[in-house]
Amino acid sequence: MMEKNASMSSDMLEIQGFDISPEFTYPLFFLLLFVYLSLLFSNIGVLALIIMEKSLHQPMYFLFCNLSVNDVIGNTVLLPQLMAHVLSTKRFITYSQCVVQAFHSHTFGSASHMILIIMAIDRYVAICHPLRYSSIMTNRTVVGLSAVAWGVSLVLVSVLIGLTVRLSRCRSVIQNAYCDNASLFKLSCENVFINNIYGLFFTVLLFTCSMGGIFITYMRIALICWIKKNKELNNRALQTCASHLVLYLIMLWSGFLTIILHRFPDYPNLRKIAYILFHVVPANLNPVIYGLQTRSLRVKIAEVLQRKQLIPT
Repeated sequence: MMEKNASMSSDMLEIQGFDISPEFTYPLFFLLLFVYLSLLFSNIGVLALIIMEKSLHQPMYFLFCNLSVNDVIGNTVLLPQLMAHVLSTKRFITYSQCVVQAFHSHTFGSASHMILIIMAIDRYVAICHPLRYSSIMTNRTVVGLSAVAWGVSLVLVSVLIGLTVRLSRCRSVIQNAYCDNASLFKLSCENVFINNIYGLFFTVLLFTCSMGGIFITYMRIALICWIKKNKELNNRALQTCASHLVLYLIMLWSGFLTIILHRFPDYPNLRKIAYILFHVVPANLNPVIYGLQTRSLRVKIAEVLQRKQLIPT
């Protein structure tokens, strides 16, 4: 089906977006703006606090920085353009911009999984080997693990997008609210068997490593807590692991939902909403859950707020 507008350049694509009634246009725009500004404020705020406070220059907080940077970049690539498309009746994007958006979107998802695996390992060492924590989880170790997480994500996503870019295009409408790999290779009339196989490999590998890593570390933490039957240890494990697990489950199920809904074209709007929620929900909850559940970070945030209240007087 040839959907290309004759007046458009061959490099231009049309994004389907949402069919919004005029009365809901501005409420949706301001809702997205509020969500974007809130995640920017909270993530950049936590990031700045960790950088400025020397007492927070520890491996665990460095991992917080990884999450915050990933959340800010992943949503900055998505939300401003999405807000512009909400206000506009003509939703166009160049093919190169679409590829960049898809690349960052998939990097955001895969890096989130990788970083959360490292955070699970960090929690395991802190709870099960507290006396050896400082010698195992050094700053150098965490920097190395973070570099591996980002490196693996970038390589996997580069191959994913590279396989799609090689395809010719016979369509020009992105059947989504923003660009992702599946929407890009659906523009082609060529055989996309290799794309589907690699996409399946990419998804299975990412989720297997993610779920396997989380499951193994949490089972070992639970086993140690059960063997030692130490109330203080159990409370510490619950406090430090609950926030991590809740956030991981939210990200996991929202990710599963987006993958499943791509196989059901009869629910396009539900799929688009699921994709957006996958980006914005974890990004808004990360600093709240981790910030408020981590005592040292919570104390520093309280100190900063108290200092600001005292300055005028």
